[in-house]
Formats: sequence, C-alpha cells, structure tokens
Amino acid sequence: MNAMVRPWFTPRFPEPLMREGPRGLPWWQWLALPLVLLAAVGVGLVLGLLLRKLLERFSRRTHSVWDDVLLERLAGPLAALCSILSAYVLAQGLGLAEEATSYIDRLLHAGSFLVFFWGALRAVEVGFQFLGQTPWSRSRPVTISLLPLGRKVVKIAVVTLAVISFLTELGYHVESLIAGLGIGGIALALAAQKTVENLFGSVAISLDQPFRVGDAINVEGGLSGVVESVGLRSTRVRTADRTVITVPNGKLADLRIESIAPRDRLRLYVKLPLVLGTRAAQLQQVLGGIQALLRKETALAPDGLMVQLTGLSISSLDVEVNALFTLGWDDFLVVRERLLLGFLEVVERAGTSLAYPTQTVRLDEAPGQPPQPGRS
Repeated sequence: MNAMVRPWFTPRFPEPLMREGPRGLPWWQWLALPLVLLAAVGVGLVLGLLLRKLLERFSRRTHSVWDDVLLERLAGPLAALCSILSAYVLAQGLGLAEEATSYIDRLLHAGSFLVFFWGALRAVEVGFQFLGQTPWSRSRPVTISLLPLGRKVVKIAVVTLAVISFLTELGYHVESLIAGLGIGGIALALAAQKTVENLFGSVAISLDQPFRVGDAINVEGGLSGVVESVGLRSTRVRTADRTVITVPNGKLADLRIESIAPRDRLRLYVKLPLVLGTRAAQLQQVLGGIQALLRKETALAPDGLMVQLTGLSISSLDVEVNALFTLGWDDFLVVRERLLLGFLEVVERAGTSLAYPTQTVRLDEAPGQPPQPGRS
C-alpha cells in the first residue's frame, strides 16, 4: 500500500466503497475525483470572473483600449488557471496515495503550461491586431501584408513550445523530437531558399521604404513605371505601355531604385537655340523676357532660376533655362506648357527665331585642274 496524505475528513462510506480499487485507490476516491474536477471548474469560473473584474478596475484607468481587449481575450485562460489551482487544492483534501498525488500534480502542472501558452496565443492575436492599426504600419503596405505571415509564424512557435513543455512535464523525452525539428528546419530552409530570400527582401523594402504603392519609379536595368502592389514574394510595376512587370523582392532590394514621387521640387529645363543672326540687343530682350515670364509664376522657387547664354555653336546661340517649381506633377505639366508657349512668344517679339541644325559644305577646285563649266 502506497503512503497516503491524510484527508481533510474522516471517510465514512459503505464497505464496498472503502475497498481498494485500481492503482491502490479506494473506490470512493475514484468516485470523488470527477466531483472534484467539476467543483474545481465551478470554483475556477467564479474566481476567474472575480479576478477579471478586479483587473478591469485597473484597466479603466488607462487611456489605451488594447489592455481592455487583451483582458477580454484572456478571460478563458484566467478561468482555466483558477480551475487548475482549485483542482490542486481540492485534490489534496482527498488524501490520495503518494503515487496518485504525484501523478495528478504532474498533470495539473502540465495543464498549467497549456493554459499559459493558450493565453500567449490570445496575447499574440491582440498584439498583431493593434500593430496593424498603428499609423506606422498603415503607412507601410508591405508591413500590412507581412503581419498575417508574422502572426502565423509566432503562433506556430508558441504551439511548438507548448507541446514540448507539455510532453516534458509528463516525463516524455523530446530530445529526438527537437533534433528532428532542427533537421527538418534545415531541409526546409534549403528547399525554400529563394522564397526566404524574397521574404527578407520584402521585409527590407518595408523597413527602408524606398517607394510606396502608386509611386513612379526607375529601377536599375531600364525598368520604369508605377508601383501597383508590393507582396510577400514580388513587386508589380505598371509600365508606360500598360504592361505589368513582376520583380522578385529579393532581387529588387539589391537594385538601385529612383523614386520620382518624393521630389520636393520639379525641374524645368529648356534649351533654346537662336539663329546666328540674332543681334545682342535681341538676345538681351529674349533673356529679360524669359526671366520676367518665369518670375510671374507663384510656385517658382527663388533659389533655382537660371536664364543664360551658355554656348555659341556652329548653327545657333544657345540659351538655357533652368527653373525649379514647388508643384505636384499634374500642376507642373500645365505650368510647363504655358511657359513653353510664352518662351516662343518672347522669341517672336524680339524679332528673332529658333535655329535648326545646318551645315555648309564648301567645294574648292583641285590645284592645276581647269575650271569646270558652270563653276566659278
């Protein structure tokens, strides 16, 4: 007969219930164990509700709502933990044998691990839910797309730890299981090398944020277009020909990317070739007229204006116009068109015109040759 813990009461039951049953326990203890379990569940529900009400009093004092949601999601784990503690206390009052008491303690201890990881899963769900609602993540489309994957990875890790802890507490050897998981993880990593590379590329794009959905970009290698979507594996770019090009994120993260959208100013650059017959007074009139036309624009950046004669080529006098504007792209297109028409009017009022490339070829008679008819 195994050693027994003294019960809280003196058992006085009919003789058949006092007889020894399986595993050396009296039959009345076998009948009492389900009643203890039911009583522990009832007590646990009541204690869990009281504990939740107490914690709600503290959560109402905070300005954040995440703790209220977390407390609501942890109602089940709290009640289960209180039930386990109640079962442990009530089981001590039955005066079970030492072996049975040790086995029940081990079961309750393993159950407490499961409850802890159950609460951890609920906390992970709430954490990722509020992470997706933060302004930081909302401004990063790739982050939004990564959150579901991150939530699944974390939950799988929590479940794996829960299973290993539960089996270890019950006395099972999990070394071989852990070794198998390690080998399987290495094999999976080797098989999904490109996928993992693209996944880390998407994470790098999300953190560095070189562009956003809707931005016009120029990618090293000649790719230009508007970003339509940024996924976990690839990024889609709509080109000027209305085709969609898909670029793996792992490759895109290593390329030089020029994003047109974040420009604080837009540059207007025009080269006006005037005919060689343009006089100095006419040239001064053209330069002054263009400057006056540009200064009328309210969106002109004062530190980015340049209108100068920059070259004397074989066919023209080159006037370069360089100006910066604090405008959006659509507004800039309208201003640019208006200014180009104005430049033409300034040139016409000055009495000159734009030149076009010309070349003069002079033919001379070879020495000692008689003049050819029709040539002088």
